[in-house]
Amino acid sequence: MRAVLFRQHGGPEVLEIADVPTPVPGPGQVQVRVAAVALNHIDLWMRRGLPALKIAFPHISGGDVCGTVSALGAGVTGVAVGTRVVLNPGISCGRCVACLSGRDNFCPDYRMLGEHTQGGQAEFVVVPAANLVPVPPAAASLSDAELAAVPIAFITAWQMLVDRAVIRHGETVLVLAAGSGVGSAAIQIAKLHGARVIATASRDDKLAAARALGADEVINDSGGDFLTEVKRLTDRRGVDIVVEHVGAATFPQAVVACGRGGRIVTCGATVGHEPILNLRYVFWRQLSILGSTLASKSRLFEVMALVAAGRLRPVVDRVLPLADVAAGHRALESRSVFGKVVLTL
Repeated sequence: MRAVLFRQHGGPEVLEIADVPTPVPGPGQVQVRVAAVALNHIDLWMRRGLPALKIAFPHISGGDVCGTVSALGAGVTGVAVGTRVVLNPGISCGRCVACLSGRDNFCPDYRMLGEHTQGGQAEFVVVPAANLVPVPPAAASLSDAELAAVPIAFITAWQMLVDRAVIRHGETVLVLAAGSGVGSAAIQIAKLHGARVIATASRDDKLAAARALGADEVINDSGGDFLTEVKRLTDRRGVDIVVEHVGAATFPQAVVACGRGGRIVTCGATVGHEPILNLRYVFWRQLSILGSTLASKSRLFEVMALVAAGRLRPVVDRVLPLADVAAGHRALESRSVFGKVVLTL
């Protein structure tokens, strides 16, 4: 089969299209013929190399997959070949207390498709049967690219706002880097729960797109400052929730932007992972700093139902053929996109 892979860490030039053996599903697994796979910043980090994560070369990335079931492993029931599916990106043991209590993303053996395993930037991928989410009939009209844009961004933003920050109707939510996959999903989820949304981005076209998704207020932070406008827009009270995934570059302002009892929820650190933290704001305003990684498998079923009902919609910036994967990486690195970059096969 054809696959995007890299044999060493480096820039986009290390990516290549190569023929590799087609994976065969083992017991409890399914093989999926990939139709589309969305890119994520983790794909960039994997390609560049992460000191704490050792991978075997060659490596195939890709955790955001839409496709059809093409083969079943031994013991798999309740799944039919030909079913159109999206894949849950989190892989867990399925046996521990966390998994059995519906908190599988807390599993000690938790892994991510395309990060700790070979991923979906290929013609076929093999995953546990538990990772399949059939596409609801009401979502059948959505393209493969649109469906591939859903899993990681939407379950990440859902857990951040709903499960971790426990968003409440009428609260004010500050969404940083609104043009990202997580940012564009967070705007919609916050509005779904009756929040007022303030969104930041570095370009006016991205701010216009954020408004089109439902953002009530937008801030151009190209100068590096969003705090002054947040204070103005909230009459200096501050916001209730900050959706933070930029990292050290924005975290100090995110803390000060919170009002009393505010919550900062973070799922990543695109620009630096060691921020300056002023503890005086944290304890005096009684803030909560919450970490978040993906979500339990059940959340993707909820998200897909809302997508099918038209209450959430995937945001695709551009669709590229698999062979143009390096161009997709460069687009993400340049921060020129709003929403997701998707590869089709």
